This record gives sequence, C-alpha cells and structure tokens, in this order.
Amino acid sequence: MNDKNNSDFLEHQFLVAMPQLADSYFANTVTYLWKHNEHGALGIIINKPLQACIADIFDELDIICAVDEGPFQRQRVLAGGPVERDKGFIIHDAGHSWESSISINSDIAICTSKTILQDIASGGGPDNYLVALGCAGWEAGQLEREIIDNAWLTTPASTDLIFSSDYAAKAKAAAALLGIDLHQLSPNAGHS
Repeated sequence: MNDKNNSDFLEHQFLVAMPQLADSYFANTVTYLWKHNEHGALGIIINKPLQACIADIFDELDIICAVDEGPFQRQRVLAGGPVERDKGFIIHDAGHSWESSISINSDIAICTSKTILQDIASGGGPDNYLVALGCAGWEAGQLEREIIDNAWLTTPASTDLIFSSDYAAKAKAAAALLGIDLHQLSPNAGHS
C-alpha cells in the first residue's frame, strides 16, 4: 500500500453512519474523511452541532470581533469527534493558506491555527468554513474493518454539503449522493 493511489483512496470522502451505529457516539453522523493511509485515518464530523457558537470561541480565545457578530452567534461549533476534543479544527475553502493549513484538494483545506479565527473575526477569513472541536481517528486497518462490517457508507464528499448549516439533513443528503435512502436500510449487517 505504498502507492499513493491506494493509500489515500478514502481521502475527501464522507463516512455516513449506518443504522447499526444508532447507540454510539457516531449515531446519524457524517464524517468528512480528510486523511487515510496505511497508518490509519482522520476525519471530522460535520453534522453534530454543540450548544457553543463561533462567538463563544472568539470570547474563549480573546479574539476581538471587528465585524457584525450576529452571524457568529448563529453559527454553531461542531463536535468533530471523540479524539482531541479540546483542539479546534477549521475546515475551509482552499485558496488562502493560514498557519498549519493542510490542503486536502483544490477546494478544501483544514487548519488548526488561531490566526484563521482572528481573520474570520476581522472579516478577512475564508468565505466558507466550519469550526469543530475534536476529530475522529482510526488506527491502521480499523476503518477498513468497520466498513467491511457495514458500519459506514462511503461516498465522495460534496463541498456544498460540508459547509451546509442544515446539520439534521446532512446524513440523508450524503447517502442520497449514492441514491440511497438511509431510512430503508436495515440495522442488521449482512454478508454473503
């Protein structure tokens, strides 16, 4: 699996939680998988809003908002996953790079820098972004086993869906990218 095409085949994909994950942390989630290789995988849940809003993050980090704070009070911070819950991850439009920005493809980058939040608060940040606390991680081979066990549906990621604020509809919309209705799937895994 040293070939780049084999080691990153699930990067820039959605993982949609299947019905059998209903009683887990990942129930009804859509995870944007931004890294996948022979060492494991990393993703950020994009549809699990917390009570906190972006303005709360600004207050916590002593970031002064130089523009209308109204949108920041409405935009939710997401629970990005059960790993590193105290670390902030910002998925944003590619094009401009901030400290620690990692380009995923020509449309999407991920950053963990306070600088991007300062730029957002001053009106100079990316047009599209989401802020999540924590991420999801899998060790080598773990995600592949979970997919084989029908825990996840995989589908190519959609930039529009990543940045949508209709969190409740994201799982259904991600599955629909493959023409699948999640409500018609059985929680019982089957293997032939």
